[in-house]
Parts: sequence; structure tokens; C-alpha cells
Amino acid sequence: MFGFLSSAIGIDLGTANSLVFVPGRGIILEEPSIVAIDSRKNKVLAVGSEAKEMLGKTPEYIKAVRPLRDGVITDFEITQVMISYFIKKTLGKGIFKPKPRVVVGVPSGVTPVEERAVIDAARSAGAREVYLIAEPMAAAVGADLPISEPVGNMVVDIGGGTTDIAVISLSGIVISHSLKIAGDEMNEAITEYIKRKFSMLIGEQTAEKIKLELGSAIMPNEQKEMEVRGRDATGLPRSITVDSVQIYEAL
Repeated sequence: MFGFLSSAIGIDLGTANSLVFVPGRGIILEEPSIVAIDSRKNKVLAVGSEAKEMLGKTPEYIKAVRPLRDGVITDFEITQVMISYFIKKTLGKGIFKPKPRVVVGVPSGVTPVEERAVIDAARSAGAREVYLIAEPMAAAVGADLPISEPVGNMVVDIGGGTTDIAVISLSGIVISHSLKIAGDEMNEAITEYIKRKFSMLIGEQTAEKIKLELGSAIMPNEQKEMEVRGRDATGLPRSITVDSVQIYEAL
């Protein structure tokens, strides 16, 4: 009876960031996979970008929680809250809110138990139907690779918590491997390098910014520099200058 009210949403549920895609509109939402919680009352205060903005600016009892780790759900209830937030923000306000069909990208190496957790979380958040797609396959479709042809297409999808590597041919994954090493570990490597070399502490957001601006998997031909602010061992503010060669060494 209400089939005409249904809609479709694609969610890339990432360890670091999540994206929402709507057919005909493209990517309409990209926010951090973070939920801010008042630990005294066990109450959700903010989700996504708003929660990330609260980091380091709030009392100690307000905690920032990442409900996914290494590409899989580690906190079911918080993941449900986050997916519900994404769906509501995508569909907007209205009396007759449609229950959407949701496609969720998952790492290629997830177990049946982990798949069930994603499906249950999406349904509990308000999805009418839930479908899962391996992230390398979704990346290949998005990159317009000839996945239906009898040729091999290799995809390397580096996310925040996992790196998925797959060979795709004839609309299927021939072979795949999922590594629990990705962007988060790069951030940690940069943080440790700055701490070891300069005796300075930096936060996760600063490490992410350094990675995006100076990070490289090969020795950079052109050396770039960046001013970095943090705290010394006594907690006092301090700033240093790092270059792309140093960050290459860190990674």
C-alpha cells in the first residue's frame, strides 16, 4: 500500500568516516563515524561532525565513541543510533517518512556473524530492507571498471580500519583479502613519530591532517612543509615544522 513511499539509500559504513549515497543525487552526506556520549547518564549527545567538533572541548564525562573497529561493529547499540541518524538526516522531516531500502558496504572478509550485526543494526535503525555489498565491489562499480567482462580488475580499497584487496571478473570477486591495517594505523604511526622525534603530543585530528597534506607511500620528489601545533611533555602548547620526507619516514 505504501510502496510508493519507499526510497533507496547506499551507506558506506566506515571505521573513520561514513558516506550516504542516494540515486539521482549522489553522495549527500559524509561525516565522521563518531558518537558523543554523556557517560554519567549513558545518553547520546551528538553524532557525526557535531560529535567530532566536541572532541577536546568538553568535560571528561563526555566521551567520543567509534562504534566500528577494523571495519566491523564493536558497539551494536551505538552503531544503530549512528545509522538511524544518517537515515533521518538523509530523508529529512515529514509526517510520512518512508522506510528506505538500504545497501551497506562491508569489508570483503567479514564473517556471517558480523554480516548479521550490520543487517540487524540497519533494520533496527528503520531500514525496510537491507542488502550488503563487498566494499571492493562497490568501489569497482563506482570507478566504472568493466567488472562484467572476462578480465581481471584489481581493487585496493584503503579505509580507516581495513584495507580490502580484491580481483574482480565476470561480476564476481575471484579472490580477496582484508587487512586490519589502514588509515588509523597511519595516524598512529605519525603520532608516535612526532612524539619520539620532537617530544610533542598531537591529537588524532592533527595526525589525520598531516597524513592528508604530507603523507606519501614513496619518497616525495618535492619537499613540502607544514606547521604542527601540539603539547610538550609538561602539557604546554608548542609548535614545530615537519616536512613530507619526515612523514614518509614515519609511514
